[in-house]
Amino acid sequence: MAKAAVFTMKLEPELRAEFMAAAEASHRPASQVVRELMREFVQREQDRHDHDAFLQRKVDAARLSVDRGLGRSHEAVEAEFAARRARITDRG
Repeated sequence: MAKAAVFTMKLEPELRAEFMAAAEASHRPASQVVRELMREFVQREQDRHDHDAFLQRKVDAARLSVDRGLGRSHEAVEAEFAARRARITDRG
């Protein structure tokens, strides 16, 4: 990948010194480590966005189901799972 952009940032001298020492100890250029950190951050943010979108689709589908009268009441769900718990308990 061609490196065409320069990224400048301000940070505390102690943090810079510690970072440069850690990069050197890992036998990698500081710029490589920063690129890796940036890629990890971008991926984490994309994963978070994808997860949020997934959850929103699930909520939208559930709301549509309720609007269409396909949902079940809290009491009906509780009764079903109480019966399941009772069956499991009876086996033990």
